[in-house]
Amino acid sequence: MCARQWALPTLDHGARSSPTPPHSGSQGPSAWVMRWCERLAPGSEVLDLACGSGRHSRVLAALGCRVDAVDVDAARAADLDGIPGVQFRALDLERGPWPFQAQRYDAVVVANYLYRPMLPLLAQALRDGGILVYETFAAGNERFGRPSNPAFLLAPFELAACFAPLLHVLAFEDGVVQRPAPARVQRLCAVRTESTRLERLLLPESR
Repeated sequence: MCARQWALPTLDHGARSSPTPPHSGSQGPSAWVMRWCERLAPGSEVLDLACGSGRHSRVLAALGCRVDAVDVDAARAADLDGIPGVQFRALDLERGPWPFQAQRYDAVVVANYLYRPMLPLLAQALRDGGILVYETFAAGNERFGRPSNPAFLLAPFELAACFAPLLHVLAFEDGVVQRPAPARVQRLCAVRTESTRLERLLLPESR
């Protein structure tokens, strides 16, 4: 007797678009980012790249983390001014040498940003046991709006294929999300660790 086929909701069946505003800097933290980062110990050092208005930096600092928040827009400093535990740095990651060559972090967070030459460097920025939490737009998002330029959209399985040789991939998803607005995304969490330690690795419980 065959097992029942898994019913996967799609936009055409079992799911409806949510009347929420488009992705913007005013939205709250990503549920994907928080799923993995909420277990970071107080005092953990986190690199929040392309931080925008600081939606993740604020929450991470509230958890007791020390956050280097980085964005190309120097005006974003005002959004994070005076928040304990957050140091803002205005940097153009797409020009000049990688600015974190000598630094190591307990977590690196990237949301809604893609610059392919930078991807391997993210793995190098992690200390042993550090996690990379990444979420951004993927091919197919053009049906929902911006970004629609292929240069800013991940190819199928691209995020996992990039980091699987460099880190241990804990979770990877590729599909359509409904909140905060319909979008096609890929998201990944990966850890830098020796294979001998994986048997003691505890995954966060699903909610």
